Amino acid sequence: MLVILNDVVIFKRMANMRQDLDFLQVEIARYLKVRQATYSRWETGQEIVPLPKLFDFCRLTNCNMDYITSLSNLKVPIPNAKRKKKELDKVYIGNRIKEIRKDLGYTQYKLAKLLNTTQSTICAYESGRRLILTAFAYQIAKETGVSLDWLCGVSNQKYREKVLV
Repeated sequence: MLVILNDVVIFKRMANMRQDLDFLQVEIARYLKVRQATYSRWETGQEIVPLPKLFDFCRLTNCNMDYITSLSNLKVPIPNAKRKKKELDKVYIGNRIKEIRKDLGYTQYKLAKLLNTTQSTICAYESGRRLILTAFAYQIAKETGVSLDWLCGVSNQKYREKVLV
């Protein structure tokens, strides 16, 4: 069963990007420190790639997360300083989630309802106690127009272009 969020098969561009760069699945899997079968399930939409692995995939392929997740048609290289960043920062992402929520005038409860989760989960994300799930990060970006790359601290450009694939 394909993972579909709001009628968009996410990460369908992973296979195309990998093929464009002449990588085998096993090579990408090795870089991401996962089994080839796990990586294959991400490419085929059977599972959602965890946000840290999506981040690493984009670093390897020098491509933005908005493009890979089909939130944007613009394939933008990651800035050099951001490419050197080794991992995602839960506290930084939590602060960005809080900023988005406040910009919208939402309570944690209202954001939780939008994401079909609990207020305590949103609190854990905002406080940096837990890294946001890829599906929730995607949903926030899709619903608000913010860049997934901005949310994750990879870009300084808060909003992406409005047209979806």
